[in-house]
Amino acid sequence: MGTKEVLLKGKKILIVDDEPDVLDTLQDLLSMCEVVKAGSFEEAKKHLETQRFDMAILDIMGVDGYELLELSVAKKVTAVMLTAHALSPEDTIKSFRGGAAFYVPKDKMSEMPAILANILEAKNKGKSTWMPFVGWAEAYYNAKFGPKWEKSKKELEEKIK
Repeated sequence: MGTKEVLLKGKKILIVDDEPDVLDTLQDLLSMCEVVKAGSFEEAKKHLETQRFDMAILDIMGVDGYELLELSVAKKVTAVMLTAHALSPEDTIKSFRGGAAFYVPKDKMSEMPAILANILEAKNKGKSTWMPFVGWAEAYYNAKFGPKWEKSKKELEEKIK
């Protein structure tokens, strides 16, 4: 077991998505964790209200991810936003402002164990969880959004300094 997996071992993670294949894929990727899956807003809300989680991975579309983000933050659960359809600089900023620790496009889902481990490592060191995001996502967002992203990137960088 590598260093990244050791950081995640035994962590209780809520995964919320309305696509069963996404839930199953993330559960497989996070096999070192205790995973609880929810396929709807109501199911996720119930889990958040009745259980303690170390982290939550929240889909933005399909289920109301931003409302779940608010509940997660109130419960002191480290939340990561997961999206396919809401991938935009504006939603990235909205996720950050809402208290998310990170924002992951679904096509980067295979990197989730490393992303979650990096978040835990940053939190343990008292560092921003978003600074690595800016570097990690820069090329991806530049290619997808071009100059539109540059303005949002500057705003994000200013907010996390």
